[in-house]
Amino acid sequence: MFSLLTADARLLFVTRFVRLFAYGALAVVLVIYLTGLGLSEAQTGLLLTLTLAGDTAISLWLTTRADRFGRRRTLLIGAMLMAAAGLAFALTKNFALLVVAGTIGVISPSGNEVGPFLSIEQAALSQVVPAARRTDLFAWYTLVGALATALGSLCGGFVSQGMHSGRAVMFLYASAGLFLLLLFQRLSPTAEAPPSGSTKTLLGLGSSRGVVFKLSALFAMDSFGGGFVVQSLVAYWFYLRYHVEPAALGGIFFGANVFAGMSALLATRLAARFGLVRTMVYTHLPSNILLLLVPLMPNLPLAIVVLLARFSISQMDVPTRQSYTMAIVRPEERSATAGVTGVARTTGAAIAPLFAGLLFSVPALISFPFFIAGGMKIGYDLLLYRAFVRVKPPEEGG
Repeated sequence: MFSLLTADARLLFVTRFVRLFAYGALAVVLVIYLTGLGLSEAQTGLLLTLTLAGDTAISLWLTTRADRFGRRRTLLIGAMLMAAAGLAFALTKNFALLVVAGTIGVISPSGNEVGPFLSIEQAALSQVVPAARRTDLFAWYTLVGALATALGSLCGGFVSQGMHSGRAVMFLYASAGLFLLLLFQRLSPTAEAPPSGSTKTLLGLGSSRGVVFKLSALFAMDSFGGGFVVQSLVAYWFYLRYHVEPAALGGIFFGANVFAGMSALLATRLAARFGLVRTMVYTHLPSNILLLLVPLMPNLPLAIVVLLARFSISQMDVPTRQSYTMAIVRPEERSATAGVTGVARTTGAAIAPLFAGLLFSVPALISFPFFIAGGMKIGYDLLLYRAFVRVKPPEEGG
């Protein structure tokens, strides 16, 4: 696969690794770090919500203009916002300043993608391989990100515990943003959007906007559920319930993300046999059932086993979802499509931590986020199947 990629595509795999390494390191310690600064659980939940909301607004503005403004320029802006946010979180304890930095900057409390990066990279990568290899490309892209998140989680946990402070992780995050700034400067003009003579109306979308808005509504529902169990909150749950130290948390999420990344590679074979939509649903549904079971386990080892089992199939829907979304829209609308659907996911995820923070502030309710998340995500699976199982991409005869 990698031998087929252009220099720009290989560079985007590197930027993916750097970015997700930083996100993984941050997510393991972020909530513990913020509460250590003196913020309450409710304040922390509010901060995470406002952080994701700010990422949503900035990402929507940037990604829907990226194909006209320039993909490289947009990625450079995102890298600067990431570095600035990391520095601000490292240098201040003031809640108001943290809100401003988190809202304007790019901060990932979940360990997952935020900001304009993923949308633009998806669009650029879709240009470099034939349609038949697109899902395979996104599977490797997902694997690289998952392995980077895993290594970042391990590093973040050890750095935080070894230095008795999460501030070092904040500086690490800012440094990653600066490194991305250098890498994105090397993108060539071939990574830019192809010329288009079509007239785009709303949010950079033309004929594709109906299906994009429908997908966006479903993705928002899925992410709203997932926002109750972002990695930083799950790490905090293990910390509260089982008193797990940051280094051990890093090890747990290292394993979880390795399993998640390996699961993405199986998506290509399943999609070739069952189709993209069926693969998305058939793998996502059982992973959400396992999510419901995590807080029901009677001890730490069993909770870890169920969490790892969940992660071992949790990412199979990611490359298939990305490939499907890019396949059913016009090539010149791919950045905008990825931006709008990505923002829908971020919007859903942004709302949930506010409520999760309130639940975590009540000791008897700290497991409720798992139940809410599992129920919402199962509902998404069923609705997605009903709405799109007959809408096939070109390579499946659509």
